[in-house]
Formats: sequence, structure tokens, C-alpha cells
Amino acid sequence: MKKNKQSTYIDLFAGCGGLSLGLMNSGWNGAFAIEKSNDAFKTLEHNLIKKRHFIWPAWLPVKNHDIDYILTHYCKELKRLRNTIDLIAGGPPCQGFSIAGRRKENDYRNRLIDSYIDFIKLVEPKFIFFENVKGFTFNFKNNAESGKNYSEHVVKKLEELSYSVYGKLVDFSEYGIPQKRTRFILVGVKKQLDKKETLAKSFFDILHKTKYDLLNRKGLSHLVTLEDAISDLLEENGTALCPDSSNFKSGQYSKAKTSYQKHLRVRKPKGSTPDSHRLVNHTPKIKKRFQYAIDNDLCPKEYQTHFNLNKSGTKKVSRDEPAPTLTTLPDDYIHYQEPRVFTVREFARIQSFPDWYEFKGRYTTGGKRRVKQTPRYTQIGNAIPPLFAEIVGHSLKEITHA
Repeated sequence: MKKNKQSTYIDLFAGCGGLSLGLMNSGWNGAFAIEKSNDAFKTLEHNLIKKRHFIWPAWLPVKNHDIDYILTHYCKELKRLRNTIDLIAGGPPCQGFSIAGRRKENDYRNRLIDSYIDFIKLVEPKFIFFENVKGFTFNFKNNAESGKNYSEHVVKKLEELSYSVYGKLVDFSEYGIPQKRTRFILVGVKKQLDKKETLAKSFFDILHKTKYDLLNRKGLSHLVTLEDAISDLLEENGTALCPDSSNFKSGQYSKAKTSYQKHLRVRKPKGSTPDSHRLVNHTPKIKKRFQYAIDNDLCPKEYQTHFNLNKSGTKKVSRDEPAPTLTTLPDDYIHYQEPRVFTVREFARIQSFPDWYEFKGRYTTGGKRRVKQTPRYTQIGNAIPPLFAEIVGHSLKEITHA
């Protein structure tokens, strides 16, 4: 490929746009994005689509879409994209594979892997970037498919489509993200572009080198603690009425204290109230319980035993290291300093979303609604960190130009 040609990608299972934001920041050109959730798509649309960061074809309505609907109704249009799309990026929903969840092999979302493969087969991109949870590489035990390992399944199917592929587990906390988040990353390259079949494997060496180059250029460290990320968002800074939720308060900014905070506050909207920094209305009993856990540095088991709880995964996090992997539930973690859970904006900071990036939809949901709704916490918990995606984007450009 020529270096002066702007590389074009499609974002599958795009969520609220973390991967697309990073790719765009690294110079990639978005063709369009496919996302089923109406809530997540609203966030993606507000921040990236309405601001014309995507080309978006005339044949595809600008709305949330299920990938299987696209495969069924736009098969001819997808085939016509051959030789025009450099990269297909993204990975199917991970809940059926996640070791943090119930991990069911017969979860219907696991079948989206085959939809993903079908999309690749129709479009035939030159390159593939695939991301999923660490559990994607583990065998299922005592289940319908006799322990099927889905990472091996994807590799096999992509090789059958004439891609050379290589996958590896990557810890995002080693790439400037203030979160211990290990994910399975797979890169594929059309074999006709990679005669020696070495480019996919070389991506990870390039990724490691690019990390230092990019973070140094931005004045950022490759290791960021939780306090580095969110200490300017404390409730003690003061509060104001929440702009988008009656009967709630929002936290206020203090002066940015770290290079990470300064980086994410560039281009932020005017005013002292960060977007989606709504504070949870905890009861006095819950606040007292959280404060005890902070003062005594309780581990989850100690917390559960001390308060005689039937079940609790709630844990107090440490200020001086990266956060644990964010889930989609705010109640899983207690703030390192204040007796409360994290806000949506603090979730976003931990995932490296800039403060100008605004989130849409409900803040939380529960019960049966969780199957159909994707609230703000869930959107962020499911996202690829944009800063990591930007490092990925630069690294992919190197192998596309090799």
C-alpha cells in the first residue's frame, strides 16, 4: 500500500466508540460502524458520526443495526466493498466467554463469532484486528461443544479464508491505561500481502515499540495509577445539581494534577461540571459501611463477613496502582478515598476516554432490562480504551505499509 493513501476501516460491534476514537486519532478513516445497542449507538453517533468522522455509505441507514440483519439485507453492498476496505476491527460481545461472568458455552452471543467470520468473508479486508476477553482463549468444560476453544476456532476459520493470523494476550495497564485489563488480541493479514506470513506476528513487537513512542510524545507514562487518573474528580471538590438527572448531584473539577488528567481534559466543554459525573445517592448506612472498608482496608471476603452479607464482590481499590478490570456494574468497587462507588466519568477516565466524550442513555439499569438496555456504565465497561486503540492504530499502519 502507498503511504499517502488514507487507510479505511469498518468497526464491527462498535459499542460506544472506544476503538473508533483511537483509530481515528491515529489517522484511520472510518467507513461505517455496526452496533446493535441503541443506547451505545447514541453515544457513538453523538461523538463521532454527527461530527462527520465517518464516511458512511448512502445505502446504510445511520442507526443501530444487528450484524445478522446487515448480512441478510446488504449482502450485495458488502461484496462491493471488496478492495476498498483496509481493515475490519472489533470483536463480538464477550459475556459468554468472560471468566468474570457466568461463562456459558451455549450463550447465544457466542454464535456472533460465526457472523463475524461471515462478514470478513463478504468484505475481504486486507487486515483484521480482533479483540475479546481473556476467557476467549480458554476451553469450555462439560458443555455442549466438548470444551470448544473459540480463539482456535477463529484462527482456523480465518486461515481458511487465506489470512495469516497471530493472537496474544495483552495487559492494557502496560500501555498507559490505569486499569489491569488483559484481553486477547488477534491480528490477521491477507496472505497475498504477507508472502512470508510474518506480519501478523510482528504486529506485537511493533505495538510494544509504538507504545513508548506515542506515550512519550504525549508526555504520558506507560504506567498510570488510579489516583493519577481520577484524583481531580473527588466529591470533596464540591458539587452542583446534575445537568441531566434531577435529584442527583454532580462532582466538580479541581485543578488537573497529573499529565494523564491534563491530556484527557484537553478540549473539554466549558464549565466546572464534568459530563456524566453524577454521584450515587448512597444511604447513610451504605456510606458508613464503605467508610469502614476504606479505613480498615477490607478485602472482599472480610467485607462480606464483617457485614454479614450473603454475597458481595464489592472491594475497595488501591490508589497507588492501576484499577482492577472494570466490569459493567458500578457496585463492584469502592472508591479508594471517598465512601461511594465510581461515577460514569471516573469509569471513562479509567478507560482513557477524553472528558469531551459525552455518554448518552440511562446511567444504570437492572433485572430483565439489562438484556435490552446498555446504560452508560455498561457502555464504558465493554469498550476498548481509546488510548490503547490509538497505539494499535499506529502499529497497524506500520504493518500495512510494510
